[in-house]
Amino acid sequence: MPIGQTPDAPRRNEERLRTVRIPPFQLEGALGLPAGPASGLVLFAHGSGSSRFSPRNLHVASALRQSGLATLLFDLLSEREAAERANVFDVDRLAERLLAATAWAQTSAATRAMPLAYFGASTGAAAALIAAARLGDEIGAVVSRGGRPDLAGEALPRVTAPTLLIVGGEDSDVLALNRAALRALRCKAAIEIVPGATHLFEEPGALEAVVDLARHWFLDHLAARGKG
Repeated sequence: MPIGQTPDAPRRNEERLRTVRIPPFQLEGALGLPAGPASGLVLFAHGSGSSRFSPRNLHVASALRQSGLATLLFDLLSEREAAERANVFDVDRLAERLLAATAWAQTSAATRAMPLAYFGASTGAAAALIAAARLGDEIGAVVSRGGRPDLAGEALPRVTAPTLLIVGGEDSDVLALNRAALRALRCKAAIEIVPGATHLFEEPGALEAVVDLARHWFLDHLAARGKG
């Protein structure tokens, strides 16, 4: 059970989860609202063949809702598209889908007043940064978990949203790529290394460290936008 979660909290959150379908690609997703007023909405961008049912992203999303943030997890690719391996590395296509979900969130009655943030994993981190570069001040914060921000390429210097890169200390190749991406960013940016963690943060306490870092980054930067 996540820190701070009471026994009846999962039931309350489940009652506030609803399935959504995002145009124009008819992406299937799950919008989760916290028990009280939301401080913002975090859109999740997975990658490398994962889906909205990623157990790690579901864990992070649940913890963020406990902290007063709304979450949107959705499939960036259809089942047919996901079956083609090349598509999961097509970060421009993934960014296009994330932009569509963002546009939906900006017009949906349940979320349109909320400041927005992105949580990206693997190739989804590159998609999040490309989308953030396109939208500028419309995105309040970005967090990458074990991501490939280097794949965002020329978009990196154009990102204005405060960006946090979280990497496992034992994920040496990805750590080097993240350090290079950090040097290319011109916005407020930081890298946090989780000691002893590998790429999937499966080690005891590793994912909880990700949750803690992401929670504070989102709450600090979304609150600073003066919206509620």
